[in-house]
Amino acid sequence: MIKRVLLIVLDSFGIGEMSDAYSYGDNGCNTLKSVSKSEFFDLPNMKQLGLFNIDGVTYFDNIKEPSASFARMEEISKGKDTTIGHWEIAGIESNKPLPTYPNGFPDEIILEFQKQTGHRVICNKPYSGTQVILDYGQEHIKTGDLIVYTSADSVFQIAAHKKVVPIEKLYEYCQIARNILTGPNGVGRVIARPFEGTYPDFKRTSNRHDFSLNPPAPTMLTELLKYKKDVVAIGKINDIFAGCGISKAIKTKSNEDGINKTINEMGKNFNGICFVNLVDFDMLYGHRNDVDGYAKALSFFDKKLPDIIATLNKEDILIITADHGCDPGDVSTDHTREYVPLLIYGEKIKSGVNLGTRPTFSDIGATVLNCFEIPIKIKGQSFLERIIKC
Repeated sequence: MIKRVLLIVLDSFGIGEMSDAYSYGDNGCNTLKSVSKSEFFDLPNMKQLGLFNIDGVTYFDNIKEPSASFARMEEISKGKDTTIGHWEIAGIESNKPLPTYPNGFPDEIILEFQKQTGHRVICNKPYSGTQVILDYGQEHIKTGDLIVYTSADSVFQIAAHKKVVPIEKLYEYCQIARNILTGPNGVGRVIARPFEGTYPDFKRTSNRHDFSLNPPAPTMLTELLKYKKDVVAIGKINDIFAGCGISKAIKTKSNEDGINKTINEMGKNFNGICFVNLVDFDMLYGHRNDVDGYAKALSFFDKKLPDIIATLNKEDILIITADHGCDPGDVSTDHTREYVPLLIYGEKIKSGVNLGTRPTFSDIGATVLNCFEIPIKIKGQSFLERIIKC
């Protein structure tokens, strides 16, 4: 039996367009390929695990003896956002996308939000998170009006200067929005976006907080808890699952902080899963079309990978994957409909097994439950028997 699983999501690290990418306007997208063009791209450790041996990754030289097993993961859910991607990893397959608002939120939502918060709303349209505070920050400071905006994702975001709206009050307003946004308007996440500074040097603080929908069905995480396993959430995992199925939540400020806290947590004695999201790839680089920044962040993760692997005991396994794409070389700044990588490593795991293209991210959740000999009552099929050493 496996004692611990370390599951790391490299947020937005896609490896090429899925067959239905055209229906999402994502023809030709490929996050890995775009980032590989940067002079800062250097992934020797993930290459050794087998990243370049994955089906469809044909633009690199693969290696003869990769040290991990590997696969290409296909998303079966209708969508390409963070919530749906993580839910699918954990065993929920979404038949329809969460609602989005390319023209802003309808009047009935905004009017009710204004009524309950006592603040007017400004903006109410899709916007870049850094640009929106530059364009509306001064008006917000002068009037106290709340900056509400969205994106191509299913999100309702509220930006406020920390000197105008204290952080706890901003969280209260987000909870009000979360209570309003239900049913057909049940967006995946309501996000607090506090910022600080003076114009034109406003900057977002690290006190972002996501108020997510509760998962609509049991997940890998709730099943693990049911069987008395530890579920440690690092980064925004706790937010994505609205705390459901989490026994310990650890906040992070950056990828580096997340990696350091992961290494620290893996040095402790627990029995279950450590589920990690590294968000900078998506938030700081993918959405800002910053190819070099994305490449530097990936190369930093790769440099730290030996330290992460060193935390594994004989009964532990490491799983590296992603939740969607966000091609920084694409013309848009939105998420992209891509396959994602899967690398599985550990002393109990066979090396060099090509699992091909898995039809759903949920195969990860099913495999994790199988690792702990827990009955699989979620979506997905375990591939453990193909990679576990006898």
